[in-house]
Amino acid sequence: MMVTPGGGGNRNAKNLPVNADGREWSNGLCDCCGDAGTCVLAWCCPCIIYAQVKHRYEHLNNKGHPDPEHGGGCCSSDCMMHGCLTWCGFGWVLQMATRGSIRARYNIKGGGCGDCCTAFCCTPCQLTQEARELELEEQSFHAH
Repeated sequence: MMVTPGGGGNRNAKNLPVNADGREWSNGLCDCCGDAGTCVLAWCCPCIIYAQVKHRYEHLNNKGHPDPEHGGGCCSSDCMMHGCLTWCGFGWVLQMATRGSIRARYNIKGGGCGDCCTAFCCTPCQLTQEARELELEEQSFHAH
């Protein structure tokens, strides 16, 4: 889906087929090695990647163009909140909500149950997959 100026970039940069219930993710959940740096950081400090993904998503959604800071630094309030909740075993709850928002933005198949299971069981891969999805739209702004 190509969006008009001010509304975002190409939200289906790989031109994946879109059915009535949406499309697949541009990169599979186990394709996290395609962005090894993000994947390693998601394994070591998921709070940083979570905060960057959330910030990049919100910037695209609210401003209609990529975040010039590419997610910002590593010590944001979202990072701190995720870190505290992860320490208590509940960081995945925040990830589940963000994943649902990203799926809605890109018209990606799935639902809350799948988001919950993915966030709980596959945190680093899930965060990397979301970061890569956002990256495709951000790159489409520079392709023009």
